Amino acid sequence: MTDPSGTLPPQLLLQVEILTLMLDLIVTLCTESIGFVHGISLRSALASESRLRFNTNLRLLTAVSRWYNPNGTLFNGISAVLLIISYSSASVVISTNTNALGVVLYGSTIAIVGMPLLILGIALLLQVIIALSAMRVIKILTWSYSPFDVTAALVHHTQLTPATFRCMRRVSDLDTYGGPAKPPETQPSTWHAHPSIRKVVIFLWVIVAAYTGWAALAMYISNRFSAGSGSVPLTLQTWSFFQNWDGDFLTYGLPSGNLHGWILLFVSIAGVQGPLTLGLHCSELIANVIRDERQWRCATRSQGLRVAANPLKHIFTHPLYLILFVAKPFLHWMFGLSFDIRTYAINDTLGFLSISMFTAQIWNLCIALFIFASFFTFVTLRRPHSPQPAAYGHLQTLANLVDEWSPVMWWGHKEDGIPYCHAGTSDHPLPDVKMDCVYAGSGTGSLVPLS
Repeated sequence: MTDPSGTLPPQLLLQVEILTLMLDLIVTLCTESIGFVHGISLRSALASESRLRFNTNLRLLTAVSRWYNPNGTLFNGISAVLLIISYSSASVVISTNTNALGVVLYGSTIAIVGMPLLILGIALLLQVIIALSAMRVIKILTWSYSPFDVTAALVHHTQLTPATFRCMRRVSDLDTYGGPAKPPETQPSTWHAHPSIRKVVIFLWVIVAAYTGWAALAMYISNRFSAGSGSVPLTLQTWSFFQNWDGDFLTYGLPSGNLHGWILLFVSIAGVQGPLTLGLHCSELIANVIRDERQWRCATRSQGLRVAANPLKHIFTHPLYLILFVAKPFLHWMFGLSFDIRTYAINDTLGFLSISMFTAQIWNLCIALFIFASFFTFVTLRRPHSPQPAAYGHLQTLANLVDEWSPVMWWGHKEDGIPYCHAGTSDHPLPDVKMDCVYAGSGTGSLVPLS
């Protein structure tokens, strides 16, 4: 990794990229914490309007009926813009520091650019204010992310009524007659069970296609109009992971030190980085819906299903959520490598802004996004092989399947009957359901009072 002047050592630029990656990770931690509070308030707001269907919803793309509400359309749009600005500003906070002759200053080789750091702080602060405001205007139903705590709270407050004779009906059977049914050998995939999942997966592939078009356009412009400017056509020899000024790139400058230059800079970054930020945000829906289903499937295992769940534990124990948590800062960091915003400080004062597009790094980002989209597409198409009805966090389905509530529950065969058997939950392990029997349930069951 080199720079156009040839004065900055590779070790310095590597340090800049490592610090930028660490800053992206910090931004992810902050926005995830804000998103947890905002998501809890959104869930309660939707429940107050009797519009809460799934435990997990697209936080910034699902709004309550009142547009001026902190969980309404207006503030959701503002929150989305602030989320994009948070990652965009993090890309230009860390800079190199030279003197007027372009020589690296000894002992002061890395500079912190004040303006984007200020914008980053303001963006995070405004997101906190919106999340806290949303929490204050609505009575929180429950602070738990567990779909079972949410379902129990809705049933307790008579906002959800368990339906009878649907003890073997899965979420995909909502539009069918809810009569007796034999246990199925396989369950529907997330793709078929949750309507918003399909939109998220399609959006991910649209992003892959759009960034591929960006890479092709950048390569075309560089080869067509940047001849003689130092850019070399992209080959296997010039391909690299980090920016390579000896490879294929194109550069244009922006005025600095004034408001006009900063506005142009952030509009340029946000316009390209925005789809990536929103795509990763929407991917949370896939991870959380599969997390909800994974928790429900613990009911047929030896340890049973624990209704209460630690909101931090699932981040480090759920592989899909852990992958997403790591992918967010990493993909944003890779974006910073492909769409490089070089801010040069001269004698500790910001001198100029230079925007460079590196075609090799754009293609690297496209490859990473292709792998990311392929993986999430695969997990959404995967079908559980089990007779246990799939719910995917659908609250009405869970209310129908859980007929006996306890801190630890097991699901299985409960009663033999003529002509129908009954499957449900219990506070002790249950035998497996009988595949040749027809199940219809025996009533709504009982609900333990909430503490």
